[in-house]
Amino acid sequence: MNIALIAHDSKKELMVQFCIAYCGILSRHDLCATGTTGKLVAEATGLKIQRFLSGSQGGDQQIAARMSCNEIDILIYFRDPININHQEPNETHLLRLCDVHNIPVATNIATAEALIHALERGDLDWREIVKD
Repeated sequence: MNIALIAHDSKKELMVQFCIAYCGILSRHDLCATGTTGKLVAEATGLKIQRFLSGSQGGDQQIAARMSCNEIDILIYFRDPININHQEPNETHLLRLCDVHNIPVATNIATAEALIHALERGDLDWREIVKD
């Protein structure tokens, strides 16, 4: 599965901790991330991550393009709904693409853990069948 990782600045440490906790599962999949998030996760976990530009430089748009081409199977997007920073990725566009392309998305730790456990159990294998 192709998993995209994005985290607002105030949620980057949470993303790192999440990826450390689930490194074993994540290591069996192809990961991509916006620049800084990918750098921090790779440094903390040793996971191989395809890094795009930082979100403010268009990395979220690069991930959105992959979503539009059915090249992303899961989006884990830790966003900060309280402290809005206009330099952060355009979440409305990304969430809309998840709905249009039927991509499971987690926007907080609770849904991310539910998705990662479903992935480990094989509950998301239907996405591979639909893509073929």
